[in-house]
Amino acid sequence: MAHLSVDHPSAGLKQLPTALAFAVALVVLYSVRGLQISNPAFILAGIAAITLATLFSAVVTRVSALDQFAIIIPVVDLLGFGAFRAGTGAASSLFVSLIILPVVWIASEKGRWYIALATAGTFVALMMPFLFGIARPTNSTELLRGIFAPFVFAIFASIINELARQSRAQFREVRALADEKERMLQRTFDYATQLEESEANFRGVSRMFRGVWDAVTEQAVIGTDVTGLVDAWNPGAEKLLGPSAREAEGKRYVFDFHVPQELEDRARELNYPPGATVLNPGFSALVESARLGEAESREWTYIRDDGTSVPVSLSVTKRSDESGETVGYLFVAADVTQAKEVSRLKDEFVGLISHELRTPLSSILGYLELMKDDDEYPLSEEQMQYLAVAERNAHRLLRLVGDLLFTAQVESGKFPLDAHDMELEGIVTAAVESARPVAASAGITLVEEILTVDSPLVHGDPIRLGQACDNLISNAIKFTPRGGTVTVSISEQGRDAVITVRDTGMGIAASELDQLFARFFRASTATRNAVPGVGLGLTITKAIVTAHRGSMNVESEEGVGTQFSMSLPLVASAAPAAALEEATSR
Repeated sequence: MAHLSVDHPSAGLKQLPTALAFAVALVVLYSVRGLQISNPAFILAGIAAITLATLFSAVVTRVSALDQFAIIIPVVDLLGFGAFRAGTGAASSLFVSLIILPVVWIASEKGRWYIALATAGTFVALMMPFLFGIARPTNSTELLRGIFAPFVFAIFASIINELARQSRAQFREVRALADEKERMLQRTFDYATQLEESEANFRGVSRMFRGVWDAVTEQAVIGTDVTGLVDAWNPGAEKLLGPSAREAEGKRYVFDFHVPQELEDRARELNYPPGATVLNPGFSALVESARLGEAESREWTYIRDDGTSVPVSLSVTKRSDESGETVGYLFVAADVTQAKEVSRLKDEFVGLISHELRTPLSSILGYLELMKDDDEYPLSEEQMQYLAVAERNAHRLLRLVGDLLFTAQVESGKFPLDAHDMELEGIVTAAVESARPVAASAGITLVEEILTVDSPLVHGDPIRLGQACDNLISNAIKFTPRGGTVTVSISEQGRDAVITVRDTGMGIAASELDQLFARFFRASTATRNAVPGVGLGLTITKAIVTAHRGSMNVESEEGVGTQFSMSLPLVASAAPAAALEEATSR
């Protein structure tokens, strides 16, 4: 079956008007008296031609492979009508207008050359009586009609061809639009299906999120916009602070639950200058680290609706939209009342035990000294060795007790500092020289580097700073295998003096770096390699550096080594001694 479409109808459909018109012409010819029949043979030839063309059109309609030969049909029609005209009176024939039908077919085909074909076919059809000698032109008018009429038909064919071309172009556009519309409808359907699936997934995720949100009751989770107005309030926040979500969301500000003095102190720490364009310095200070994209967790005091206060550990993170713009902040707070109480009791216990241990240890050391110095009853060499072991371990235990007492003072925020302006080089050199015998016996090279022209001048306690240097150097030696190197250097970076202790030891796992300064924490590399220690040295060192308004930094890679840096303000930029002492006595 041939392909049927609006812009390309089948040969049978195109032939149908011609066949019907010819059938009507035959009925008129043989039913109306007086019509001229000049040559019956040509009438029969015309009938045969139209019949064959109609039958061939039916075949072409059914056999699509023959569609390319369909143009033969109107050409045969044109010749058949010419013969029929010649047999029914030639120039005076009533049926000359039938020629228009095949001319329209031929002219409507795609291509300009069909205009010439239609014109030539028209000329042959009109001149057929003269070409076959059926008749002779009686005057010049008849002869000119055979020439002028094809010319008119050529113009007619040109118009039909152009209209057909434009019609096909318009149809292609319409069909393209229809196809595009169909594709868009299909895409719309697909999008609708995806949207429905996404909505179902979203509802599932939303239900899960709501379940998780409602299940978090031990932490207060509060969401705000960029001004601090609460827009999310979980059950944990209601349990910790009092107001329900309905009472808080869109009505309360997160800084309403903070102690104003704490916010003001934090703003001063960030050095917000007077007259700065900060609408709410307290809130800005609260979210400053999060705004800069830095994670921060610190202790604050929340004020409940009933007026009571509660200490919390608060983490603040930034909320961003799809374009990365900040749209608000998320506050996650945990009540640390019990933790602080446990810490206080632990500190009291450590302080009590330390004091209780210090007295008997001092007595033990005193009696050991008496036994060693007893001239009346001198000890043997073996007994002296035993006493030396006991004395050495008693001193070690006494140092541990001292460290415990110091950490208790650190946790309480009070430990003594005898601070004054001092040169840092002497402190570092003394610590290095004290550690040289230990390093030599362990087979470790100890190097001191002074990277400054003049010795840096800092404001601090030489004993405590010496203790901090001793701790870092002894740690580096303990964690460095035989044949390694420990380098201690002094440099100046901006307004700070920097003491760096770098080793080629076993290193520390990256996941443990943030725990190094916690009390009693020991790195996994230390426990695996049985390195002695109780995990207080770095805690004490950090406390000493912090008390001097300094900072500590650590870099490490397992199997490569570790570098600790202590940064201390140079005396030109350091706080006065009174301020430093006040800070350490609070």
